[in-house]
Amino acid sequence: MLAGCYGEDSYELPTRAMKALSPQMVSLLEQKHMPKDSPILVRIFKEESELEVWKQDETGRFQILKVYPICRWSGDLGPKVHEGDRQAPEGFYTITPALMQPNSNYYLAINTGFPNAYDRANDRHGAFLMIHGDCSSRGCYAMTDEQIGEIYSLARESFLGGQQSFQIQAYPFRMTPANLARHRTNPNMAFWRMIKEGNDHFEVSHLEPKVDVCNKHYVFDPVPPPNSSKPLTFNPTGRCPQFVVAPDIAGPAHAKEVADNAEYASLVKENVAVAPIHSGLDGGMNRVFLAQVGGSIPPARVTPPDTLPQQPPPVTTADASGQPSLASRLFGGLFGASTATQVAATDTGTKGHTAEAAKPKPTRSETKVANTRSKAREKTAERTAEKPATQRTAEPATPAPQMAVAKPKSDTQQQEANAAPPPSGTVVKSAQPAVAAGSFDSRWSALQ
Repeated sequence: MLAGCYGEDSYELPTRAMKALSPQMVSLLEQKHMPKDSPILVRIFKEESELEVWKQDETGRFQILKVYPICRWSGDLGPKVHEGDRQAPEGFYTITPALMQPNSNYYLAINTGFPNAYDRANDRHGAFLMIHGDCSSRGCYAMTDEQIGEIYSLARESFLGGQQSFQIQAYPFRMTPANLARHRTNPNMAFWRMIKEGNDHFEVSHLEPKVDVCNKHYVFDPVPPPNSSKPLTFNPTGRCPQFVVAPDIAGPAHAKEVADNAEYASLVKENVAVAPIHSGLDGGMNRVFLAQVGGSIPPARVTPPDTLPQQPPPVTTADASGQPSLASRLFGGLFGASTATQVAATDTGTKGHTAEAAKPKPTRSETKVANTRSKAREKTAERTAEKPATQRTAEPATPAPQMAVAKPKSDTQQQEANAAPPPSGTVVKSAQPAVAAGSFDSRWSALQ
């Protein structure tokens, strides 16, 4: 099967990957005193279905830039454990230019880098778990095309400005005492409390936490003990070296932990309602999108052949000397192979599927659109060939049961505005597509 979140190889960057930041985003950056090429950091919250982009301002600390409603994510609350479980990953991931996917079949994509050192140490499996467009997820975090285009451009500008990598922090929900109390019976609670420590370090410092792994656990902002000159060495599966938390973070983080634990204990004593361990649903959507599909989470869908996102003609970017530009060297280096490799989708939930063999690139006489649709037809034919003839007619998708979406606790009016349902008869600006083929309306119009 075609990769659920992966695209074709190419040595040229498509136009959409080089799209300039919009005048509105440039104005927002100026208002917040954030240089266009300063470092970024991404935070994801499943239950609230929100993705936050933070950016360094002129003080060198990260401040919230924008909150994006997530169009679709799959699985349930909890980390990804094994290939095919449809879970979107949770934890701390480091994104380098090599993980930027400008030729994704889902408009644009950013590979989370799963599995990281923690995942591998704990024998967790899977690959090609992305943040991408097209509002369709099988183990990924799916945005609209317009959203991923803007997020991708912000990441690109930070790399061009000198940032070597940026961090993605993925959480099951906002790590508040109230949410922890609601989910206190969940078997993932020990893992969630561990990653909450990294969340707390970031929230008290507004600096990217330094993340290491030892003894199969995350550790955050470790430094050598006082009077120790021995550098720290971490082995993900070995014993942790002696370390302390960086002093400028340890005090505020400990104070936050004490306050949060006191509030948590009070809520448990009041016997606040406990959330179900399993929602019974396959992932979720932000309520601005739920409002457009009648309040029920649609099933994750595979893009039909005739509605695959169109791939615009690629462009070669070069500097004044005619040499490949810095952007091409950063993001085009991994796409110059002489053959295109088809990667198996890892989270379709289908048993026994395997990667297709590497296929040669299409000839020049074949257009990109024809090539894309041809592959899609082959994929559809393979899938339908396994069914009896009487079952090969298209079956209408049945909406999943309605999920009660908890109202997120916003720290700013901007977050509240992003999370609020749109007024009747209006269009959500963040959901407007960059291209019609990958729009929210085209993907879910059959369900409306």
